[in-house]
Amino acid sequence: MRTGGPSTHCWYAPAKLARAEPGGPKLPDHRGAELIGKNLSGADLRGANLRGARLVGSDLTGADLRMADLTGADLRGADLSGADLTGCIFLTQSQLASVAGDAATQLPQALSRPASWPGARE
Repeated sequence: MRTGGPSTHCWYAPAKLARAEPGGPKLPDHRGAELIGKNLSGADLRGANLRGARLVGSDLTGADLRMADLTGADLRGADLSGADLTGCIFLTQSQLASVAGDAATQLPQALSRPASWPGARE
């Protein structure tokens, strides 16, 4: 999780994402959304619920996905170049292997950059 700057609010805590509290900030809910091929370049999806969303072939370049819930999201062929995925919940290595990314794509600490991405470290 990043520190400093305006985006470090307490509502990023995973417990808050799992169950939104009444009166708290409304997190984007795109659960099960059909977002196939959509242009979401630069989108602010911090803390978004993207469980089961179909993002096949979507343009997510430069998108802010910090603390987004990607449980079961279909990301095949999506472009995550330059996207910030730090702190994503339930993002898997197999999901990353199915997308495009680059050296500027920020990943959660537990995941590694796929070898197929430009700038990947061996």
